[in-house]
Amino acid sequence: MIDRAMKREPAPPGMSPYSDYDTMFGTLVEALRKGPYLLGERLSAADILWGTALQWMTSFKLIPELPEITAYIARICSRPSFARVTADDAQLAAAHEAAVAAAVQAS
Repeated sequence: MIDRAMKREPAPPGMSPYSDYDTMFGTLVEALRKGPYLLGERLSAADILWGTALQWMTSFKLIPELPEITAYIARICSRPSFARVTADDAQLAAAHEAAVAAAVQAS
């Protein structure tokens, strides 16, 4: 997806772990059509990784907002653990900004 977003040629097939955009994206969408999660009925670490990545990619319009993609993102983002992590991230970002502001003031 990064190759496509940056308009770079993908690596040669023998050198690429993910093939090309169309193959990879088609495989992803097909997996999401089959079950609520990438590996079927059970949530896995792959879903946490892909759910957050797809949320980011759709927000920047890097991939099409297909129904399978938007429904999947909604499933991942509606999980209580996702809300907790999002809140923790916001707290860490605020603490970082405060530390940077304090360092700038001190200098």
